Amino acid sequence: MIDLRSDTVTRPSQAMLAAMSAAEVGDDVWGDDPTVLKLQATLAERTGKEAGLFFPSGTQSNLAALMAHCARGDEYIVGQAAHTYKYEGGGAAVLGSIQPQPIENAADGSLPLEKIAAAIKPIDNHFARTKLLALENTIGGKVLPASYVDEATRLARARGLSAHLDGARAFNAAVASGRPIADICAPFDSVSICFSKGLGAPVGSVLVGPRALLDVAGRWRKVLGGGMRQAGLLAAACLHALDHHVEGLARDHENAERLAAGLAQIEPIKVLSQATNMVFAQIPETHCASLEAYLKERGILMQMLYASRFVTHRDVSRDDIDTVIQAVKGYFAR
Repeated sequence: MIDLRSDTVTRPSQAMLAAMSAAEVGDDVWGDDPTVLKLQATLAERTGKEAGLFFPSGTQSNLAALMAHCARGDEYIVGQAAHTYKYEGGGAAVLGSIQPQPIENAADGSLPLEKIAAAIKPIDNHFARTKLLALENTIGGKVLPASYVDEATRLARARGLSAHLDGARAFNAAVASGRPIADICAPFDSVSICFSKGLGAPVGSVLVGPRALLDVAGRWRKVLGGGMRQAGLLAAACLHALDHHVEGLARDHENAERLAAGLAQIEPIKVLSQATNMVFAQIPETHCASLEAYLKERGILMQMLYASRFVTHRDVSRDDIDTVIQAVKGYFAR
């Protein structure tokens, strides 16, 4: 199948499976799994942070970070479209007793500075205590402008807030912008980086930041059920991805651009945006279900909604993109 539903659908390569099979392991709850320790140290060094902490998922990594930054009754400022607010089950509120203060994202994915400033609560017993600004990069495939990130995090710190980045696709942002991953992460106190999306590992995220903050996040990881034993098997996949899969993200971006250009030539599809490895397109609602079924019969998985998202990844080739474009053309030419 050619699967464009998400970049989470990638499968481990034979080389990655070999690395996992050969991994030296210990017990990560006891803190003595050597492969986990190597992954945490390696990513901390590459992102310019003091330490790293391995998590089974990005959702848990983000939640533990929020709970480390914020206490019960505190508040974090976040975008309406952000994963930590919209797509992670309300975990901050449900499990952390942390109030989200959502702000509508601008078209480029940023949060307008004036809206951030207006959302910060005064020190008053009537209000939740605003403690954190949470951004996401990439968001909807879009790379946040470096100048904007610097301004937003400076504003946050000037008002006494910390800054967290949901960097699930931070390496996509680094590759697309031609900047080192350390530059993408530098403005933030903590960053969650996912390995099970474009980097192609089956499981795993790493939270990087100050050691003292990660000590708190580590306690919450245990409370949230994220303490794993011989986790080096999984960390080995992440290390392999870190060493072998980052440069391939550029190909994914090129394939997404090719897909967007092809779909844009097909009536009545309207391509709304393309950035990094994501294409958003508007397909008439009357065609969504039938087009999805038509493509599935031809070995193509694409999730059809009124504003559909198609995601390229390392398991999708340039030839696959051309196959998809021709199949969509065939559907509308009937």
